Amino acid sequence: MTDAPDILSPDAMHSILEDIETNAFRRIGEAAGLAELEPLRIEYLGRKSRMSHLLRSLGGLAPEDRTRLGARANEVRKRLEESIREKEAALKKAPPKQALDFTLPGAPVPRGAEHPITRTIHEIVSVFERLNFEWVSGREIETEFYNFTALNIPLDHPSRDAFDTFFTRGGNLLRSQTSTVQIRVMEKRKPPLRVVAPGRVYRPDTVDASHSFMFHQIEGLMVDDRTTFADLKGVIHLFLRALFGETSRIRFRPHFFPFTEPSVEVDVSCFICRAEGCSVCGQKGWLEVMGAGSVDPAVFQAVGYDPRKVQGFAFGMGVERLAMLRHGINDIRLFYENDLRFLKQFA
Repeated sequence: MTDAPDILSPDAMHSILEDIETNAFRRIGEAAGLAELEPLRIEYLGRKSRMSHLLRSLGGLAPEDRTRLGARANEVRKRLEESIREKEAALKKAPPKQALDFTLPGAPVPRGAEHPITRTIHEIVSVFERLNFEWVSGREIETEFYNFTALNIPLDHPSRDAFDTFFTRGGNLLRSQTSTVQIRVMEKRKPPLRVVAPGRVYRPDTVDASHSFMFHQIEGLMVDDRTTFADLKGVIHLFLRALFGETSRIRFRPHFFPFTEPSVEVDVSCFICRAEGCSVCGQKGWLEVMGAGSVDPAVFQAVGYDPRKVQGFAFGMGVERLAMLRHGINDIRLFYENDLRFLKQFA
């Protein structure tokens, strides 16, 4: 900084005071430490500062200019001194900044965990992968052909009504089952096939403790030239005992599904009460866990397979239901509320 001239004109003094008022207080307020504040005090209030030169030059002014500019200069100097004192006191009160120790371990970062539904899907699929099944996926917006027609579901079936399926304006729909993936896989590939298809499905159900408009299913399919119903029973036995324990008992009850014939509902003995009856199994000793059956010949015809040369089985299960049974959860809505108090139990 250069020294101000010994004699300053009133206009030069006015310009200096304006510059000090414009910049000095801002720079003092921005000072981050005492080491930054001291040079500012010297620059604006020191013996060689422009303010000191200005005050020494007041004697050479006309009386009216000396009175006016002197009063203003003293006011600015007083305000500068107060601003520096206040800033110095504030900096001294501020807690000292600790030096960064690079040898210290880093602060722990909270880690997430798999959602219980995702974990259940992975556990189920891992069992079938050991049985040489392949994980496949497909689109969630489908046509009526893949969701109904190719699965041998007739036009007058209740599930094709708008009350039971989400239809789009373009004539498509949100898939109500992941069996649609099986149809698309069979269209593109030839037997032998072993696939499982996990994914979200949608049905316009009223949301309550046991229903949701969106949930997850896993469908499975095995097709070759010699697969029998006995193979289906063997695969289901291996799967359910891997999931619920080696001592679990499994039973098959006759049922009807349009896309399998014969069809069965599959139950596993209640692992909570040891099949003696409790509130979870409705005092029956059995838990319904999945549907299955031999693939209907009409389904093979829809995808271009010759039902005289191939045969196979299919099965399907609700992921939320299995997760609720395994963990004793009584409300499906807990899976979707993102309440960390619930989700942390599975971390």
